[in-house]
Amino acid sequence: MNTTMQAAVVEQFGKPLVMREMPVPTVGAGQILVKTEACGVCHTDLHAARGDWPIKPTLPFIPGHEAIGVVTAVGAGVRTARAGDRVGIPWLYSACGHCEFCLAGEETVCPEAQFGGYTRNGGFAEYVLADPDYVAHIPEGLSASEAAPLICAGLTSYKGIKETGARPGEWIAISGVGGLGHLAIQYAKAMGLQVCAVDIDDGKLAHAKKLGAEVGINVTHGDPVAALKKATGGGAHGVLITAPSLSAFKQGIAMARRRGTCVLVGLPPGEFPVPLFDVVAQCITIRGSFVGTRRDMIEALAFAAAGKVKADIELQPLSALNAIFDRLQHGDVPARVVLDFAA
Repeated sequence: MNTTMQAAVVEQFGKPLVMREMPVPTVGAGQILVKTEACGVCHTDLHAARGDWPIKPTLPFIPGHEAIGVVTAVGAGVRTARAGDRVGIPWLYSACGHCEFCLAGEETVCPEAQFGGYTRNGGFAEYVLADPDYVAHIPEGLSASEAAPLICAGLTSYKGIKETGARPGEWIAISGVGGLGHLAIQYAKAMGLQVCAVDIDDGKLAHAKKLGAEVGINVTHGDPVAALKKATGGGAHGVLITAPSLSAFKQGIAMARRRGTCVLVGLPPGEFPVPLFDVVAQCITIRGSFVGTRRDMIEALAFAAAGKVKADIELQPLSALNAIFDRLQHGDVPARVVLDFAA
């Protein structure tokens, strides 16, 4: 096995990542070492590299939390993974396993949770260490590049739909038909929901229709809330907001029908303007949803393995990462970029 690897490292917040040759990590007890085959690039990676959030990673660090690869070494005591397994290393790197949230199967909000590419080095490297109890086991039939976006964007979209509580035959509004939204539409259709796609781009809305959305609404044309309520007979039972836009958040609540649920997964800057009178008078639920649990991951990947969900991907080499980040910052990534380590 190689003793050194290439990795993209954040050495200063807000500065370009530095391509470094580094030692391959040594696997310890309770760990596995994964040789990276592909790694998706998420907007969260850009936030991490810029140090945008209140709790910042410790410099230097390697981002990337959509890594798929093959286990090449197994530490002492590991029982849940073997050499040769294809696994995914998601945002939820590990959790304590014994707090009230972990015991309830809600490990994503564990106070001691660690996060890949943030508090632990991630997948923008040729090798990465992982906790075998928290990796995703990739089903047969899914390639590494196909699976990479699903362990974050797919998982986040799928869990968000579940959190709306919308039932088969009911309406869900999906705000933002980008990297998360185009997957959310596919999951929603596979779950038996009627979909109203909401965006500012007619091209994306046309794509949403091809993916199965019954209705597409461009918010720059007329009154989007009135259009949605007319199309759905009173508003959406569930609203999933993937767009990182405060106006999308405000519109999302207005698009919910009485007793509907609005789920937030996008993270725009600023404070969320909540129309309190409408929320109270119409008994609307507003809920945050944070990626998904290990159980959600199994379900989300199963839909893809069955051919019901497929990410739109663009393959790029690791060396193109800074250019990809620049495109992300300027909204110039229509779906999901995946780093292809075979390249």
